Amino acid sequence: MKAIVRSRYGSPDVLELQELDKPVVSDQTVLVRVRASSLNSGDLESLRGKPLIARGSGLRKPRNRGLGVDVAGEVEAVGKAVTELHPGDEVFGDLTQHGLGAFAEYVGAPARAFALKPESMTFEEAATVPQSAVLALQGLRGKHRIQPGQRVLINGAGGNVGPFAVQIAKSFGADVTAVDRTSKLDMLRSIGADHVIDFTREEFTRNGQRYDRILDLVARGSMFECKRALRPRGVYVLQGASTALLLQGAVLGPLISMTRSTTMGVMWWWRPFKLEDVEVLKKLIAAGSLHPVIDKRYPLSEVPAALEYLAEGNSRGKIVITT
Repeated sequence: MKAIVRSRYGSPDVLELQELDKPVVSDQTVLVRVRASSLNSGDLESLRGKPLIARGSGLRKPRNRGLGVDVAGEVEAVGKAVTELHPGDEVFGDLTQHGLGAFAEYVGAPARAFALKPESMTFEEAATVPQSAVLALQGLRGKHRIQPGQRVLINGAGGNVGPFAVQIAKSFGADVTAVDRTSKLDMLRSIGADHVIDFTREEFTRNGQRYDRILDLVARGSMFECKRALRPRGVYVLQGASTALLLQGAVLGPLISMTRSTTMGVMWWWRPFKLEDVEVLKKLIAAGSLHPVIDKRYPLSEVPAALEYLAEGNSRGKIVITT
């Protein structure tokens, strides 16, 4: 099979398309013929090995030579202990905790890494969902549930997670404000954003507006600035920033929360592809309330170019890899 691999950390230039053996199926795993995968910002951190926490157990060189976590395809073989999936099933899944390697013609992983894909979706569409949509849902839920009519702001709404977050917040009945650069605003309006803010012209923390919840996917400003934009008992969740900023937010959030009647904190990625969340998303998809925004498609051989485009920050929605 063909697969994208790397032997060291670095820029997309370190990636190579190589011929490898197919993964071997064990008792608890399944072999999936990949039809599509998609890019996430975490792929860039894993590729670069920066910050150090992104290196996991591969401190000097990547322990996992492959890259990519989002995948959609067809089950080709299953282990003898696997009962929930069968050859021929169309599935999608997240390999975050299962060795990465989505940028390949085949992947092997435990059956729990996959679920039956939504029937209404193509493989390309389904490949955009596993990480980004689950992150969006988890960032908008929690102890303080969004109530109909509440004001929700999504900062960095035009990237990988943001378009899903806008649509999910709308499905909760929220009044949604989406923040991003000029080139992404029309897309955000088209998927249901009630209001848009161009961050190149206006700073949402200084315009006098207040929100019940802020989901911050980029962390351009400080948490101290963001608290000015919260209503009393408002909730701020930092989610999609770099690992370094997430670590900073994990320290500052609880301290800021002690000083006023707001909740500020960081959502760590402890629950990839949680099946209860996947089922919620599948219901929203079936109801027509959630659909992916795909910016560009690249063949497997052009993964380095796709990652370079992602690093520029101009993508509107997801970038898909076809195999």
